[in-house]
Amino acid sequence: MAVETPQVSVAGASPSTNPLDAFRIAIARELARITNLNVGFIFAALDRSSTFDKGDLVLAVPRLRIKSADLTPTAQAENLASQFRVENCPLVKQPIADGISLQFYMNPAALPGILLPFVLQHGNDYGSDRAIGLRKPAASSADNSTGNIDEDDANRKTVIVEFSSPNIAKEFHFGHLRSTIIGAFLANLYEICGHRVIRMNYLGDWGRQFGLLASGWEKYGDEAAFDRDPIRHLFEIYVKISADFKPEDVAYKEAKARGEDTSVHETQGLLGASKAYFKRMEDGDPDALALWERFRALSIQRYEATYARLNIRFTDYSGESKVRKETIARVLQVLEDRGIAEPDGGALIVDFAKHGKKKVATAILRNRNGTSNYLLRDLGAAVQRHDDYTFDEMVYVVMSEQEAHLKWLFLTMELMGEPYTALSKKMKHISFGKVRGMSTRRGTVVFLDDVVNDVTDFMHEQMRGNATKYSEVADPAQTAEALAVSAIMVQDMLGKRANNYSFDLQRMTSFEGDTGPYLQYAHARLCSISRKAGFTRDDLLATPSDFNLLLADSSYACDLLRVVARYPDMVRQAMKTLEPTTILTYLFALAHTLSSSYDHLRVVNPPEGPSMSRARAALYGSARQTLHNGMVLLGLTPVDRM
Repeated sequence: MAVETPQVSVAGASPSTNPLDAFRIAIARELARITNLNVGFIFAALDRSSTFDKGDLVLAVPRLRIKSADLTPTAQAENLASQFRVENCPLVKQPIADGISLQFYMNPAALPGILLPFVLQHGNDYGSDRAIGLRKPAASSADNSTGNIDEDDANRKTVIVEFSSPNIAKEFHFGHLRSTIIGAFLANLYEICGHRVIRMNYLGDWGRQFGLLASGWEKYGDEAAFDRDPIRHLFEIYVKISADFKPEDVAYKEAKARGEDTSVHETQGLLGASKAYFKRMEDGDPDALALWERFRALSIQRYEATYARLNIRFTDYSGESKVRKETIARVLQVLEDRGIAEPDGGALIVDFAKHGKKKVATAILRNRNGTSNYLLRDLGAAVQRHDDYTFDEMVYVVMSEQEAHLKWLFLTMELMGEPYTALSKKMKHISFGKVRGMSTRRGTVVFLDDVVNDVTDFMHEQMRGNATKYSEVADPAQTAEALAVSAIMVQDMLGKRANNYSFDLQRMTSFEGDTGPYLQYAHARLCSISRKAGFTRDDLLATPSDFNLLLADSSYACDLLRVVARYPDMVRQAMKTLEPTTILTYLFALAHTLSSSYDHLRVVNPPEGPSMSRARAALYGSARQTLHNGMVLLGLTPVDRM
């Protein structure tokens, strides 16, 4: 049974990228015949069921707003079910009225012939929907269904995803991983949904904290240790100078909390020295900038090596230092002209209470010594990025602890008036919780490279346990690292972004339960089945009539088809939730369904003959493609053998 291209315009429908939409359109057209309602209106009311025992698609009848003085919603559901003619809609079985809802099950007779060619032909693009990222939508669903959409860059929305953003001259520790993983996933997600994506690493490479490090370098720096491992040595310096600074920092904060004049604190000791050093940097002092540039270049070099291990890339290594002075001056002029910025004891502040935001604390724009603060630099960065990229959306992937700062940023931009108010509406904070048990100032940091090395060694030992399989792996070291990175990343993505979680090395490396190694095992097993079956994709597509042989199988083939069919829907759902766990939870459901099927769906030399072998190979090939695409979307590197 082939998919017919819809002949009606249905907003939001994309049967060329999402096979479930073909079923939705068919259902909506039959219900439109019964109710005289608009097909598009009904289409939008059809939801994916929460569980398969409730059908594949479900319609809450009250959403149709059918006016009836005589029939309750339950009676309306029963009435619609009785009038539904499957001969007009052979893609689904007779709907079932369940209270106020209608449950629709896809017709098993239609599934193999529709879904398997669809997935195999789309390949790595299965699940992608580039129409989502268009500024100007396709004129109709008919245009969309044939793929005739304008994907020119000028018509694609531009999204900046700012993520990772570690401070220079500090080791990339495990706490940075959350922003990196979530941000990379979001960038991938926007990209497969048709957006032009700018992956931005906004390095913490400017400000008083660098002045503190410079003081530490003067006191504890060792060129020999620096040559051996520059970033690790700089981190050791940072820990030592932070310990030296702590009593002074406590006294300063206590005085500030008491409302005392802190100007003396700000000009003496390490605080005064760090502020003075940063002032030299902003004033263009060549010696101060030379040390800064040396540390910055080495930091980026080290970070790039770490990102390569995680299969992560960036469009732009930006940073606070890269915000142009003229842009900051422009922002400052607007803030002053509109009465938003005001002097306060030599500093420049925004008192939000005076602008109707009584529950928002006062923010500092410029320090007493004339140097810029984070807020002013971030305002300049946002304006500069819009100047450079004319973005439609900018996403800040920053931990929840920075929520107050992001609120200051968005509110200040809003208060600046047009065009800045409109710009503020394009800015979004994607927050996340902590990895428990991490510290950044006492030297008890868990460094990401160390974790990857340890987990890689463990995975390598596990692989060596099966000498036969180990000998078949082309690059065992690379495979072990891919497994290690999957273990680490999947543990991070298991829960919702807002949740804190505890780092658990034993749990993350298990091959049992919902872990990265379990997903990789599922993919490698499907690759093994494909190799043993010996069919190419062209072989499978050459005999699509074989696919209907799956109808003679038990329910296992149909169950697997139903799960595979949902993947494009889950990508759409992820665009709404912006949660990696939306995709990850789906992939585990797919892996569990696969695990239940292997004993029942023999591929190599089945008793039913070679045609059934091809049909089942196509089924498992489609499942492998779906699993592969989802893993790549999450940022994982699927392995073929392990």
